[in-house]
Amino acid sequence: MEALTTSTFAVAIAEIGDKTQLLALVLSCRFRKPLPIIVGILAATLLNHGLAGWVGVWVQQWLSPDWLRYLLAGSFFIMACWMLIPDKLDDEDGTLRRYGPFITTFVLFFLAEMGDKTQLATVLLAARFVEDYWLVVAGTTLGMMAANVPVVLIGKKGAERIPMKWIHGVSALLFLILGITTLWW
Repeated sequence: MEALTTSTFAVAIAEIGDKTQLLALVLSCRFRKPLPIIVGILAATLLNHGLAGWVGVWVQQWLSPDWLRYLLAGSFFIMACWMLIPDKLDDEDGTLRRYGPFITTFVLFFLAEMGDKTQLATVLLAARFVEDYWLVVAGTTLGMMAANVPVVLIGKKGAERIPMKWIHGVSALLFLILGITTLWW
């Protein structure tokens, strides 16, 4: 359960204010069809995080458990700093829009997650909890959905009322706590 809860919590926090969350907002406003957008996010996340988890399992073969724990804690500290730098969404969705909300969401989310902090977290979490690979992928996917589904459902109305600086600060603090607890245990 530690792999599932840590993965869910870490990705849900990392996703706050992330470019994929902004992408969910843009797609929600543009298509106004929440179900295909949500299913597209789920499919893209499962594929992307499944591959990232596989890389983590592969990396684990060369690192000792202590090194993995230090890398995971270090990644949480880096993410705490990264959370203080808000993401901006590039206008990259113009050409895909003609394929509809599901395909557009699937392709854009998959590409946006490449090298993103949640994908890197998935790699390190899978390396740390190698015996619970599927729980890590499930947890990171749950975290992604927990952060993005409300954005899709609420859309533009809620986004205009969110104090993003405050949310980024709290998220950074939570990552700092995750880093400290990872070193502690």
